Amino acid sequence: MSHIKSKTKQKIKAIILVGGLDFGRCPLASRLPTALWQVAGHTALERLLIHLTNQGINQAVICSSSNGSSLAESIHANHHPELTFLNDPLPVGTAGCVRDAAGDDMEELLLVLPANLINLPEIDTLIHAHHEGGTELTVFLNPGFTNRRHKGQASGIYICNPSIIKHIPKDGYCDIKEGLIPELLRKGKTIRAVMLPKHTGNFRNRQEYLYSIANYIKEAPGQQPDLEPVQDTDSHIIRIGGEIKVDQGARICGQVVIMNGVRISNGAVIIGPTILGNNVTIERNGVVINSVLWNGVQIGANCQVQRCVIDYNTIVHANTTAQDKCILFKPETILERSLSRASKIVKGHTSELHDTLKPQLNKISNKIPTWAKVEKRIILRLFAISLILIAFLWSHWQGFVNLWKVWLQSDEYSSGLLVPFLAVYILWSRRQTITQCRIKPSVIGILILLVAQALRLFGLLFLYQTAERLSIALSIAALVIILFGWQLFKKVATILLFLCLMLPWPNRLHAAVSLPLQRWSTSSAVFCLELIGYKILQEGNVIHIGHSTVAIAEACNGLRMITAFFVISGLVALLVNRAWWEKLIVLASSLPIALLCNTIRLTITAIFFTVLEGEYWEKIFHDFGGYAMMPLALAAVVAELWLLAKLTVPPVIQEEIIITRQNP
Repeated sequence: MSHIKSKTKQKIKAIILVGGLDFGRCPLASRLPTALWQVAGHTALERLLIHLTNQGINQAVICSSSNGSSLAESIHANHHPELTFLNDPLPVGTAGCVRDAAGDDMEELLLVLPANLINLPEIDTLIHAHHEGGTELTVFLNPGFTNRRHKGQASGIYICNPSIIKHIPKDGYCDIKEGLIPELLRKGKTIRAVMLPKHTGNFRNRQEYLYSIANYIKEAPGQQPDLEPVQDTDSHIIRIGGEIKVDQGARICGQVVIMNGVRISNGAVIIGPTILGNNVTIERNGVVINSVLWNGVQIGANCQVQRCVIDYNTIVHANTTAQDKCILFKPETILERSLSRASKIVKGHTSELHDTLKPQLNKISNKIPTWAKVEKRIILRLFAISLILIAFLWSHWQGFVNLWKVWLQSDEYSSGLLVPFLAVYILWSRRQTITQCRIKPSVIGILILLVAQALRLFGLLFLYQTAERLSIALSIAALVIILFGWQLFKKVATILLFLCLMLPWPNRLHAAVSLPLQRWSTSSAVFCLELIGYKILQEGNVIHIGHSTVAIAEACNGLRMITAFFVISGLVALLVNRAWWEKLIVLASSLPIALLCNTIRLTITAIFFTVLEGEYWEKIFHDFGGYAMMPLALAAVVAELWLLAKLTVPPVIQEEIIITRQNP
């Protein structure tokens, strides 16, 4: 403050960079800009504005991509600098934002800050470091959370003299790191890099956000004036405000920030570093570990939440387990409310219904003829098989629950939900052949089951979920051998292999193919649009077509269609009566068909986005376009089978004709 006051003739303008929605990197960032993520009662942007006011900064320009109104509505602080909102619907880059925000006053020192900061630096320290270096531009670097990694990374904070504006192109896109700094060096200007005394806590996704929050809470309450410790206690619990209700049976360990109106029920466990926002409710036996719960969150009974960020007003239903994820707000529909009420009514009358039906069921059982009743030997076999299946389901129940969550939450692997049902249908279609197999259990299946359990143990110990999921498919194959033998196993081996399509791909494989697929989808769509006659401007994965901008997100890279078409092709190959090499062709063609359909969908979507207006209609058409590709893919497979039938000639079976002649 003293240094800023001493520079009475030097004006300072803060330029705050607010990134847009980040599709693909983090689910929450694709719905809400990181500048509006909550940090101890305030959004990151609001905390930054308060900090600038306290440091003597009187004017600030907030640069965003067409969401200035929502940013203005999020600012509730009474004291903040004089604000100007600058909306750039087209990407102009960080240097472009500085160019547009600087204005005509060339006497102002420009302080460039990202909005998503948690541990805010002292402004006078930044100004002093810039004047001490005497350079045109000063780049500030984070010291890193540790001494080994993340040292010297960019913090996104710059201080520059207004003279650099003439080195930025007057129009178009220009980035500070990739455009402005190389240009200044070519012009012989000096640039200085300064290491900050502490990490600024800038974040882009859930992992970085939680790590920055942990570092922020660690410094409280000594260095964070907005955090107040609980009085008369030796624990590390931190509290803000009042009206907090914590039952005696609840346990709070570590550094926890508790906001106004929080209610923690008996048996709940809260382990820091954790922040509980305003009006958060934790029901009995709920567990929250190293997470951030924003305002209005409700955690149901017996829930386990670990390393999660939970959106505003989100309800986490009872008995839910969530780890390493962002939980987004999902409004409850009328159908869901009706089903919930109906479920309560059914549960309340279950015992009454059972008592009413039991005498009637006994009468029906007594009237069944003796010949129609199942033999005791068969009943014992069915009972033994049922026990084994129950033990298998109980052993792998958590794995099935995790698979169910992946199917419901991941667009890329949602088709895996259909695989078990399709496998049952294929078994039913082959029932005549399967029932003719000789039942001869084999002890080799026990060895295979032990290998499956060893694979599962490996996954549990080394946190490798792919190994756990593979153990499920291998265990099913082992149980088939144990219960029915090799003959039946050979008949259903292809169906068991088809079951592997219900499993998500390993994370490394998913990460390795996602980015190339995204680039391919963008390039192929641009090629088709240019082939039709449109004038296209491509910037990375962003397509500018006319006055419209289409962003090819990671979710549109075609992986969802590839997994779905693999399931369709596998189903067709198992059902049709064709030669084995024809079935292999059908399976291999699923990849190019999926890529072709995805390219067609993206091309048509981009064209309609130039006509449609409004996010609602754009979303409707975007979703409809994805569903419309499924009939197109099926038509391609049918056409492929028809073409194979025309190109191949089945062998002609000649029957012997026996001619006999009788003697007269």
